[in-house]
Amino acid sequence: MTAHTVEYIRYRIPEERSAEFLAAYTRAATQLAAAPQCVDYELTHCEEDSEHYILRITWTSTADHLDGFRKSELFPGFLAEIRPYVSDIEEMRHYAPTPVRGSGAAVPSLYDWAGGADAFARLTSVFYDKVVEDDLLAPLFAHLDPAHAEHVALWLAEVFGGPARYSETQGGHSHMVAKHFGKAITEPQRRRWVNLIQDAADESALPTDAEFRSAFLAYVEWGTRLAVYFSGPDAAPPAEQPVPKWTWGAAPPYQG
Repeated sequence: MTAHTVEYIRYRIPEERSAEFLAAYTRAATQLAAAPQCVDYELTHCEEDSEHYILRITWTSTADHLDGFRKSELFPGFLAEIRPYVSDIEEMRHYAPTPVRGSGAAVPSLYDWAGGADAFARLTSVFYDKVVEDDLLAPLFAHLDPAHAEHVALWLAEVFGGPARYSETQGGHSHMVAKHFGKAITEPQRRRWVNLIQDAADESALPTDAEFRSAFLAYVEWGTRLAVYFSGPDAAPPAEQPVPKWTWGAAPPYQG
């Protein structure tokens, strides 16, 4: 869980002032967007009561909001735009996140979109058949554990939103990272790994839509770059961490 704080500001704006209110916040949002203390923001309009609006702003911390943004050169411009509506505020408070959080099923996980456990088993089977025949990568896997492809399939499945079978049978992120210590992986080897797993994704019939492949490649790039770092001479073992959970990121699946 992050240390971010969420500020909620509830307004009651008469119907005849709603257009100017929205225009003012459109201008004020320029200051929020430029503020390094602001993570994100959203102004919503009540469907049941058209006079109610709620502004949600996620700040890096409450102190960063009160002692950072409010004392910055951006705040006067922000306040100038919203000052006419200060008297319309019914609530303005900061809220800290709790452990109760999660995602619903409206957007499928990458794991489900890919086809579940069978899809990742096919992927790693095809991929490691390529690896052991590859001139750059074969030396890294000269003593490949027969169960290695299966373990990587469990890892990828969990990363992309599937069951926590890797965590239950192998360990967390630190366990996977430790597999790379001392291997001195080079950038050409990393790039070959990226290329081969994309070829394997094609051959194992993983989804080819732009949104899935964008998210898939984003993880592959992130993961292989970490592998290069942790295989190097100066890498320090990370603290115990859970398996990362990858999501769609900027482009959710197209479900037209």
